Amino acid sequence: MAMESIYGGYGDILEEIKNDIQNRIALYTKEEYEKTGIKIYEHLIARVKSEESMREKCRRKNAPETPHTALKIMRDSIGIRIVCSFIDDIYANIRYIKQFHDCTVVEEKDYVRHSKPNGYRSYHMILEMESEHTDISGNTPGRFFIEIQLRTIAMDSWASLEHKLKYKKNIEDQELIVAELKRCADEMASCDISMQTIRDMINSSDS
Repeated sequence: MAMESIYGGYGDILEEIKNDIQNRIALYTKEEYEKTGIKIYEHLIARVKSEESMREKCRRKNAPETPHTALKIMRDSIGIRIVCSFIDDIYANIRYIKQFHDCTVVEEKDYVRHSKPNGYRSYHMILEMESEHTDISGNTPGRFFIEIQLRTIAMDSWASLEHKLKYKKNIEDQELIVAELKRCADEMASCDISMQTIRDMINSSDS
């Protein structure tokens, strides 16, 4: 007998909401590009968290593997990552997203300006979106959560490599590796700031 979905009967609704938000952000970058010739982001990745990943997270958090947990407690069943060329583009996207009439920002963490101790940088937002669909709690309109992460290309590259490295087991000189990763993160952040400064200088000379 097949195991019931961790999302109950909400899988298709999550896909619909994901596509809606993804299309809104894509439309914004298209409009900005037509006006300015500048892409407000380089690429966007959107997904509904896989059944396996959501169940693993529930187990890791010692939470019941139920649709209510997946949809109301974890708050990352829908995930969107926006990767930008420049730091200012991160905040331009944030300002745009905060204007969505049917979404409320319920949590945000700015790891761009205030990095984690290991050097990780990114901007995290949790949106609560109002939907015409009834949610798992029986509310109509329903409310569904979306996790959004915004990074520069450099931040995304570092996070991807760090993620791969931290799962290696039995590594010698662990402290040295952690320190080197932090150094690399700081150097990449310095490059981000320099590239932003150069763009600002070019834009100033054009105006």
